[in-house]
Amino acid sequence: MTVNENLNENNSQQGSEVVRGVIARAKGEPVETVNIVVPAPGEHDVVVKIQACGVCHTDLAYRDGDIEDAFPFLLGHEAAGVVERVGDAVTHVEVGDFVVLNWRAVCGECRACKKGEPKYCFNTHNASARMTLAEGDADAGTELTPALGIGSFAEKTLVHEGQCTKVNPEADPAAAGLLGCGVMAGLGAAVNTGDVKRGESVAVFGCGGVGMAAIAGAVLAGASKVIAVDLDPDKLELAKQFGATHTIAAKDKSEDEVIEAVRELTDSFGTDVAIDAVGIPATTRQAFYSRDLAGRMVMVGVPNLTSRFDVPAIDFFGRGGSLKSSWYGDCLPERDFPMYVDLSLQGRFPLQDFVTERVGLDDVEEAFATMKAGKVLRSVVEL
Repeated sequence: MTVNENLNENNSQQGSEVVRGVIARAKGEPVETVNIVVPAPGEHDVVVKIQACGVCHTDLAYRDGDIEDAFPFLLGHEAAGVVERVGDAVTHVEVGDFVVLNWRAVCGECRACKKGEPKYCFNTHNASARMTLAEGDADAGTELTPALGIGSFAEKTLVHEGQCTKVNPEADPAAAGLLGCGVMAGLGAAVNTGDVKRGESVAVFGCGGVGMAAIAGAVLAGASKVIAVDLDPDKLELAKQFGATHTIAAKDKSEDEVIEAVRELTDSFGTDVAIDAVGIPATTRQAFYSRDLAGRMVMVGVPNLTSRFDVPAIDFFGRGGSLKSSWYGDCLPERDFPMYVDLSLQGRFPLQDFVTERVGLDDVEEAFATMKAGKVLRSVVEL
């Protein structure tokens, strides 16, 4: 009998089970693969057997203590899998459903939800109980903080039923799971927040996973000109594969030279939509000034806590248009996840192309290093 089988036998009376998961035990320390206890689902909870989970910058930020300090964290949040157990009051999903996990399970009752803006829900749902470190660990019994309320670098995880979105089971879990965060953030920044329309021009600053998804989203929406801006020539070449019609190599250019390069590609007007997928002051300023008059700027790259974006008030007033931040691509998972999975299966959206490499549960720390080096769009942990 294996260690996990032994532990599961000991936990069977409580309805919990022991699985392997990846945790960040202390700030900045390498992650560990350990045994964790998944409790029996509460009334509205669901146990999901994880099939694949993307490696996202947010998980690295949790490991490094850049989001909060509620260590230890159970990492992973960009996942797809199969519903294995459900609580007594669950009606949203059934055992056997193939689902993509989302971290914005809306309440339907707060002031944002009642105003028809559930994407801003103030009271999103999470599982009713925490997973814990298993017997045999030096910190056995310690509650784990799941990344974004999900914690899916694990063989199984416990979530609220509202965090499960059913999608077409024909989809590759490694690709479908990416809608759970990064791809949806970029795609939604173009389609939902930016409201890109057919024939419009779009500039995307930053061609990482989120920026590349914004490019693909702009193409899907019918943009006639999609300009990709990045420091890395390899990323710019890849941007063309996702539909960028023009590229601007920013490495040897000043901020103003980048802005001028965008204008030169748009008859000196600027773009209808400019998307900052980086979130540093330089790219935010470039996006602001690369817009046409009354153009729309979207900020989907997350700035750090001390970043400042300063523009003269007369420029803000005189240029008109709009400046918006994009949370999770302003998506509605129940509407958007199934739609984009289906579009992918129809060959109309390149979701599969975001999967750069497939790794195992024990390879997360190495995948973080690869991600930091900018060598992948997405590494995906397969289980």
